[in-house]
Amino acid sequence: MRRLLTLVGLFAALAVTGDAAAQAAPVKKKPAKPPVALTEVPITKAEPVAGRAASLLPAGKTWKLVWNDEFDGAKLDDTKWNYRLHYWGYRSPTFTKEGVELDGEGHLKMHLIRKGDDFYSGHLQTGGNTFDLPREENAAGPWLFGEKLPAKFMHKFGYYEIRCKLPKNDGWHAAFWLQSPSIGAHPDPKYAGVECDIMENYRQHTEGTIGCGNGWGGYGKESKWHGHFWFNYEETEDGWHYYGVDWSPEGYVFYADGKLVGKQMPPKCPVSEVDQFILVSTECHGYHRSANRGGLESKSPAGWNGKPVPALFDAVLPDCFEVDFVRVFDAQ
Repeated sequence: MRRLLTLVGLFAALAVTGDAAAQAAPVKKKPAKPPVALTEVPITKAEPVAGRAASLLPAGKTWKLVWNDEFDGAKLDDTKWNYRLHYWGYRSPTFTKEGVELDGEGHLKMHLIRKGDDFYSGHLQTGGNTFDLPREENAAGPWLFGEKLPAKFMHKFGYYEIRCKLPKNDGWHAAFWLQSPSIGAHPDPKYAGVECDIMENYRQHTEGTIGCGNGWGGYGKESKWHGHFWFNYEETEDGWHYYGVDWSPEGYVFYADGKLVGKQMPPKCPVSEVDQFILVSTECHGYHRSANRGGLESKSPAGWNGKPVPALFDAVLPDCFEVDFVRVFDAQ
């Protein structure tokens, strides 16, 4: 059964449903300083799933696999994943269930779909935000009261890892991240949660770099994104990449292809001490379409009808975000 919005969720709702400026999802921009280099660090190569690709785990800890999806079988495992089709009391016009498939060889593929002059792509999550769903089937939004999808998996601390191939075309976005359903609902992110972006691929904005880091305080006027940074993107021979974060009470340590990318540590960046859910997502409209082309920056009907970024019209299809596995480990 879907759970009705909790009181904590209501506080979060009020934090993001004020004036349009307060509601605006923050646009994370590339900083002026150059991206950080990848740092060689001790890594343990482990094979927690027989016959599948190895994991690259931070050395110095004993790790136990506690959750994973290897994307075997003919269709997505709906005991592990929900589709995100809405966002904080509004319907998304371009999040879709279409184009999300398993290839029969142990890979998830999330395709960019073109229909006429607009584009669509999928957004997967193991949990859900408060008031993701309308109470009335045909509600257009905004809705202050709604329902929350029942969580399939939520967890606190550990090493979160993805092995993936990134989209080839500019103009759309792929990410692996963690979110709390109560983010912004309490003044202390320790209790409300932190958005942890383990990997963000804004190819249209940052060719040659990958973004990661943390944000907290909700998505209104109190939101803070001081924890984001960019690092150099290095291609691999086979196109597969590893991205992960070691989230512990001491902070967040980010890794790419077995190398240390950076750290987000207190007091500069707070540490969430609440269970959070996983997202494997793509966006071709979503949160980050610029204000003059429509999107969450305006929340207006006209905004939702804005044009996609021009780069999408040059996209060579098919194109997809391809995922080999998602794994979560606990330190023993």
